[in-house]
Amino acid sequence: MKEETDQPMAKGSLALGGQLLGERRDVWWLGIDRKWWVLVTVGIGTLMGSLDGSITNVVMPVIMKDFGIGLATVEWVSMIYLLVVSGLLLTFGRLGDMAGHVRVFILGVVLFTIGSLLCALSPAPLVLIAMRGLQAVGSAMVMSNSPAILTRTFPGRQRGQALGMQGTMTYLGLMIGPAFGGYLTERFSWRMAFLVNLPIGLLTIALALAVIAEREPASKHESFDLAGAVTFLGGLSALLLALSHGQDWGWTSGLVLALLASAVILLGLFVQIERRVAHPMLDLSMFGTRIFSAGAASALMNYLSTSAVLFLVPFFLIQYRGLDPSQAGILLSTQAVMMVIFAPLSGTLSDRIGSRVLSSGGMIIVTLAVLSMATVDSATDSPGIAARLMLAGLGTALFVSPNSSAVMGSAPRQRQGVASAVLGGARNVGMVMGVASGGAILSALLAAHGASIGQNPGFLPAFRETFLLLSIVGVLGTVTSLARGKPAA
Repeated sequence: MKEETDQPMAKGSLALGGQLLGERRDVWWLGIDRKWWVLVTVGIGTLMGSLDGSITNVVMPVIMKDFGIGLATVEWVSMIYLLVVSGLLLTFGRLGDMAGHVRVFILGVVLFTIGSLLCALSPAPLVLIAMRGLQAVGSAMVMSNSPAILTRTFPGRQRGQALGMQGTMTYLGLMIGPAFGGYLTERFSWRMAFLVNLPIGLLTIALALAVIAEREPASKHESFDLAGAVTFLGGLSALLLALSHGQDWGWTSGLVLALLASAVILLGLFVQIERRVAHPMLDLSMFGTRIFSAGAASALMNYLSTSAVLFLVPFFLIQYRGLDPSQAGILLSTQAVMMVIFAPLSGTLSDRIGSRVLSSGGMIIVTLAVLSMATVDSATDSPGIAARLMLAGLGTALFVSPNSSAVMGSAPRQRQGVASAVLGGARNVGMVMGVASGGAILSALLAAHGASIGQNPGFLPAFRETFLLLSIVGVLGTVTSLARGKPAA
């Protein structure tokens, strides 16, 4: 059975995985429409990345003990990953537009899989940190091209559904990762936490070669903006490093101030370069589309709000309430459970009614969840915390898929990779800003109350006031989401 694809592919193009890239192609494989196989493939790749991230966070103390290193060293196992992924998202999104999203995606899975093997075999901390950097390069390639592949595979009427189901795979990895990583570490070794990526990576590569056909790159004749790539990588890395370590190093320390100044200079230079080059890394005219700019801004504030919740609540649960880490972990996972359930539903619904109502409603719910954290007291039990976290998960699930669908749908065909990268960048930067701002606000309020983290009278009012201030971010996110335009957008 044959049908035409939404956008015709170039004649005479090469075959990939046995799939002829012509204007018409067989859309069925093993009796199932190939677009669903594409979704499965991209979903497994997405699951691998989120599973690895959540597992790595769990095994960090074990790695620290095994190598006999301090916290300042082991934290770079996560930090290098964050910096490299964030800094290279835009680069690989642009390369996907120029060389083909599928090619970059597959190469990314290959690098991530090789990096995982080398992480497991690392004989020393510095080698492990370097191999995490290699993993991050592969992850950036996958993350920046996955939404673009789905957007070009599924028709507009199913785009939200596809992106919602991809989001479910992300949240599923985040949900099962901590428990799974703990089991692997206790039963075998922390090295097994990286080796588990090998079969997942090989399966993703095999499926990608079999079911995903590359299309003629829309920007293949354009030149690559190397100056833009370098200044963006340097500027964003400096900003994230300052934000993530500002609390520890001191916000007024020379190092943090130097990093912030470098970030301003480099990112300002990046903008000037993008305005002048013929083929910019980031086409700034995309932000002239209200749906795109409002959606990206709303995504940043959504991730800032939810990451602040996940960062701060454990202090209440463990230091104030006295719960053990496993009990706190179970409670925190309730937020991911709601995302797994409702992300695909909201994506499907957005295909029918548009993104504005769902995304804005999701931001309102997230804001209410943040405000509800400002009402906790010494009598708030575990079910009460779980209900608040589930509210945050519901709001995020309602927001992310419709918002992503709107942003991707508003981007030009030749800029789908860049649009994917912008969304990924909003997620990473928002998460870092959430942790940084949440920690900074709580620390300042604890000092104002003459208190510290733990079971003392001043902790609770400082904790509650922190969430009152953070709710302002949710309000701003709601405003930008509503500003995207008509409900049908």
